[in-house]
Amino acid sequence: MDTRTAEQRRWIMQAVKSRDTGPEMVVRRLLHSSGYRYRVHRRDLPGRADVAFLSRRKAIFVHGCFWHGHGCPKGRLPKSRLDYWGPKLNANKERDRRKEEELRSMGWDVLTIWQCETADLEALAGRLHGFLGRRAAGRVAGSAESSSPSLASRTSHGQLFSA
Repeated sequence: MDTRTAEQRRWIMQAVKSRDTGPEMVVRRLLHSSGYRYRVHRRDLPGRADVAFLSRRKAIFVHGCFWHGHGCPKGRLPKSRLDYWGPKLNANKERDRRKEEELRSMGWDVLTIWQCETADLEALAGRLHGFLGRRAAGRVAGSAESSSPSLASRTSHGQLFSA
């Protein structure tokens, strides 16, 4: 049984976005602050990857744990209307698998970041850097980049996510 009224549930569901979500913005800010440049929501790619690196042929999907059926606590099925949510979320997982397969068949590498993984910025940064490798040379040694604080100090002081 739902603990919300129909009006409350409608308002909550209308607030859910499909792009530029909180977890997606965490990933994009982290990438940008690390010097990577990318394209977002490319319509010419299967699944419209949240972040695409065209020259590297790498795509990143940032999935909400609930909507894409992750195995973490946030990805649990609701207790009500299982006849609706079960098939819907299974179809989402199947579509994700298909689109990732299509991208791989086109020669792209694909990384999926889950909403729950965006809480640990250091681990997320390591995972992103491992997937992407070195960023393209854009700044010369001795520039502001070489004397800038580490990712850890930027995130611990809130500079990475300031407005």
